Amino acid sequence: MRDGGGPAFPDARVLLDRHGLRAKKHFSQNFLTSERVFRAIVDATVRADDDWIVEIGAGLGTLTARLAERVPEGKVIALERDPDMVAVLQAELGHLDNVQIEPGDALKYDLTAVARWRGDKITVCGNLPYHIAAPILFRACAARASVSRAVVMVQKEMADRIVAGPGTKTYGAMGVMLQSYAACRTVVSAPSGAFTPAPKVDSAVVKLDFTAPPALDIPDEEHHRSVVHAAFGQRRKTLRNALRAIYADAAVAAALAATGIDGGRRGETLSLVEFAALARAIPSSAQTGIVVEEL
Repeated sequence: MRDGGGPAFPDARVLLDRHGLRAKKHFSQNFLTSERVFRAIVDATVRADDDWIVEIGAGLGTLTARLAERVPEGKVIALERDPDMVAVLQAELGHLDNVQIEPGDALKYDLTAVARWRGDKITVCGNLPYHIAAPILFRACAARASVSRAVVMVQKEMADRIVAGPGTKTYGAMGVMLQSYAACRTVVSAPSGAFTPAPKVDSAVVKLDFTAPPALDIPDEEHHRSVVHAAFGQRRKTLRNALRAIYADAAVAAALAATGIDGGRRGETLSLVEFAALARAIPSSAQTGIVVEEL
């Protein structure tokens, strides 16, 4: 029994047995079984009982059911690519009025259209496969006018990169770009034993709150992204030399002088405010035409 007195939610292993299924490696399927982690995800995701939540990779519906219980006046849109999992979702949760099962690719799903449908911002949630985690997060970030927050499970290594601060080993372009538009924090750790089958690495849940971004002046988001990636493009080089690989020498020198940033520093020591100031000071027209590899 759960705290509310209702029946316990089915365990992932029970559901797999019930439907004669196994986790599929090519879908990166590892199903969460830890009640502690489930509770932390739901608590971080739900703010009101009429929230609309887009769950990416709903799988067996174990998280979907918990979210649906907490938003009786809202809606959970369960996205899932695997036809076998879609069948499980329909069998187990298809009777719920506030659950909508959507077969399809999350990388092609229009979050902004869902927010228009609702008439208000939505929330993104899910256990993200490693190979699509970064694209999904950046899609949510790009749709932040329609998305209030994203609460997602990722590999711990990626979680550390998302929340890292300046001067740390894990601070890089990904963390700077996401933290420039959202308040990012770790919600809960999820060791490999919290899943079935157990993956080879630990995971963690991170929350990106797009309603509480840092106070940064970023007039040209694309140019800001280019400057950030340039600064991290060659970690062994000084900031001055890393930027000069992409931007004209004179423009780099003028920007460093105007911002008071020491060009002898490394990119990984700059704060979010310093990156924003640097991007404003370097003209986008100063780019040499060399393409920097994104990290």
